[in-house]
Amino acid sequence: MKYAPPEPVSAVVCNFNGETYLPGCIDSLFAQEEPPDEVIVVDNHSTDGSVALLVERFPKVKLLLLPSNAGPCGARNAGMRAARNRLVLAVDNDAVLRPDVLGRLRRALAARPEAVAAQPRSVFASEPERVHYDGGAFHYVGLYSLRNFCMPLCAARGEGVVDVDGLIAISPLLDRDKVLALDGYDEDFFILFEDYDLSLRLRIAGLPILSVEDAIVLHRGGTPGISFRGDVYPRIRAFYHSRNRWLLLVKNHRWRTLVVSLPGLLVYEAIWMLFTLRSGHLRAYLAGKHGFLKDLHRALSKRRRVQASRRLRDRDLLVGGPLTLSPQLVRNRRARAASGTLDALLRAWWGIVGRLAG
Repeated sequence: MKYAPPEPVSAVVCNFNGETYLPGCIDSLFAQEEPPDEVIVVDNHSTDGSVALLVERFPKVKLLLLPSNAGPCGARNAGMRAARNRLVLAVDNDAVLRPDVLGRLRRALAARPEAVAAQPRSVFASEPERVHYDGGAFHYVGLYSLRNFCMPLCAARGEGVVDVDGLIAISPLLDRDKVLALDGYDEDFFILFEDYDLSLRLRIAGLPILSVEDAIVLHRGGTPGISFRGDVYPRIRAFYHSRNRWLLLVKNHRWRTLVVSLPGLLVYEAIWMLFTLRSGHLRAYLAGKHGFLKDLHRALSKRRRVQASRRLRDRDLLVGGPLTLSPQLVRNRRARAASGTLDALLRAWWGIVGRLAG
């Protein structure tokens, strides 16, 4: 039998002001046992020394310089379009891949040609024996119900290659042609919920997503607490959480699903509004709602394409729990008790109405 070489892969790194992270990320790509055919860095108009660093230290890297910060969605889409290969490893600049990751992801996709993506299991770079992200399911309120979130690696469920519904956009290997045929990442999202939205659209269209449990990526941005430092990010997060969750619900869920799940959606919404009030970000929350209304017409236009591609029903994709919240949000006993009560209420309602979803 004639030997068929493995299909070439383009690695596309999304970067914005990642001067600190980039060397570790790029070095790990060139150190792969089965290295990528090309490495492209899409720079979102960085204002730090990212570009100078890349030019000086990594002359083999292809640079795609965007004229403004389009967010990770725009950068990932631009990178996929610029790649010369169908298979694209879409890497965030704070990811460090162990040497066997690309080979394992490529073999997983080769064994399942109908699949659209294969993702690695990510662990905290600061605590590599603890899982950070490992895919998840779609909670009907518009959140990920995450697999193995913050669990010790030795206790994490799953081995080999498993099917999951939701991918996490840290370093998945994507079939670029299939992803772009379904419009790629939604650039209206800018940040937050963009990987959930893409995953849901891919699964609605019936395309499998794989998680390769023994392909390990160190997530440096996943260092506990790093996303909650300072005053800027929580305010930005409150805005995009308020806006983007409803954009993806309106775009992707069938109307009947939205109607039957409305009590659960409103309960979660009230809790999230109270959280932003207590944390001092109510104005950002309300601005997010204004942003949702402003962008609603575009979401409804996109909705038609999503529903036309549908192969799987909402009731076959959505779950009622568990509700996964960041450890920073449930640090004390009172917060954990409230979270448990909310989870129980949302599960109970879905248990009643889930079979009626579209």
